[in-house]
Amino acid sequence: MTPQPLPRLSTLLGDYPNTRAFRQGRLKPAHALFDFADATPPHSAFKRAVRALEFDICELAIVTFLMAKAHGKPLVLLPAVIFGRLPHKFLMYNPERGPLSPRDLEGRRVAIRSSSVTTVTWLRGILQREYGVDLAKVRWVAFEDAHVAEYRDPPNVERAPAGRTITDLLVAGEVDAGVVAEGAGSDPRLRTLIPDADAAAAAWHRREGILPINHMVAVKASVSQAHPQAVREFYRLLAESKQAAGLPAAGELDTSPMGLEANRRNLEVAIDYVYTQDLIPRRFSVDELFDDVTRTLGQ
Repeated sequence: MTPQPLPRLSTLLGDYPNTRAFRQGRLKPAHALFDFADATPPHSAFKRAVRALEFDICELAIVTFLMAKAHGKPLVLLPAVIFGRLPHKFLMYNPERGPLSPRDLEGRRVAIRSSSVTTVTWLRGILQREYGVDLAKVRWVAFEDAHVAEYRDPPNVERAPAGRTITDLLVAGEVDAGVVAEGAGSDPRLRTLIPDADAAAAAWHRREGILPINHMVAVKASVSQAHPQAVREFYRLLAESKQAAGLPAAGELDTSPMGLEANRRNLEVAIDYVYTQDLIPRRFSVDELFDDVTRTLGQ
């Protein structure tokens, strides 16, 4: 009998320490062929992932996934975090423009890449719950629309001027604060708005016991149903790639936890933040993000 050809799956996955052995071909799949898209950074292709469903398997921001699910996109989650991070240090301000505290943001302008950026969503939740900020009283200045086409920004979001960056606006004093992916590395004049941001983040993490997830992995529901062995293979290769990188290092935060139970609490809080910020119309349960194939991965 002629052997069946291996399924060939279009794949979006960034090159990170925990994915590198897989992404660069040092780990060989046995049950599928994964064609990696040339998209750097991966988030540049997230619109294609949820609007055109271009990829069979894709790295995807957790907020984008939840919003896509809310709008009926046929995707299911794999319990694999590509990366997470404590976001406190990315909220910046320009001290040359005067002192500013988190609570002072009410009535001020804050620049963000998009209303639905995952780091922004985590920071808004922290501002609301740790510092008592009324998010509706902040004027958000966004550069992009959401990855999910059906979403519309609320009235307190305005569009940033074309041809500028968040750092440009901060330095010029045209906004009061901004979420800057490079943190202070974008300009030495900028400082973290949350005082002692690294210490505050560490204390928050100890108290809350969660990792703010940024990117996970999603798969088309039809692919999971038709090629369950390929989906299991993908998860196995991710786990082996992380192990090959020696992650997490001893004593360091695990920023790419694997498995449903390792991520249940992280996902519960992510869902809560996304729902309370009106990015999705109802709270999902964690289990409904998965199907019968992906729910058991890592067990």
